Amino acid sequence: MITHDRQSMHGQWSSRLTFVMAATGAAVGLGNIWKFPYLTGVHGGSAFVLAYMLCVAFLGIPMMMAEVMLGRRGRQTPVNTMRTLAEETNAGQGWQLIGWSGTLAGILILSYYSVIGGWTIGYIVHAAAGDFSGLSGDGASSLFGDFVGSPLIQVGWHTTFMFITMFIVARGVQSGLEKADTYLMPALLVLLLVLVGYAMTTGYFMKGLVFLFTPDFTHFSRASMLTAMG
Repeated sequence: MITHDRQSMHGQWSSRLTFVMAATGAAVGLGNIWKFPYLTGVHGGSAFVLAYMLCVAFLGIPMMMAEVMLGRRGRQTPVNTMRTLAEETNAGQGWQLIGWSGTLAGILILSYYSVIGGWTIGYIVHAAAGDFSGLSGDGASSLFGDFVGSPLIQVGWHTTFMFITMFIVARGVQSGLEKADTYLMPALLVLLLVLVGYAMTTGYFMKGLVFLFTPDFTHFSRASMLTAMG
């Protein structure tokens, strides 16, 4: 018998808006801010943007919809959801591998995202201290080299990021994730607007747009397509 009114032990989102904000935060990562512009420029400009949008439309959105539907139906961990749904539909237990692969993917993503998250917190402290004021490109490169070259500093900021993450997650969906989204997602929007505004004052804004959005298919390759997918 298939059950449709299963209750989640992990809590539920209080509204669609908070869920959309959380999903947006999961989809729009650091790579979209510091990596995507560079990749766009070196992989053919708007040719890469077009490939990226096609991947989002035909791969990203369908996969996200599938994840949401499975989550709403199972209301359990990925592994238990796939196990339960396989039993309810008389499917093979091999479907559990999808749940395990999703869990493993999350662990692998966290393994490097937590490092970059630690860098971000460390750089916030450097920025607040004025360490970037008047700093040249070579100076910024030297500062970063010293920053990542210290194991003690790396472990410290990584641990700080992990404690913040665990604190938010441990508080549950509504008291933890939703409250964090309420502040962090508007902050992300403001940050993006500030970055765009700053870029417009540098005198290279139009050159940047040309670099990003002028199509150059001579620089677009199979590797570019794989990069757009990833």
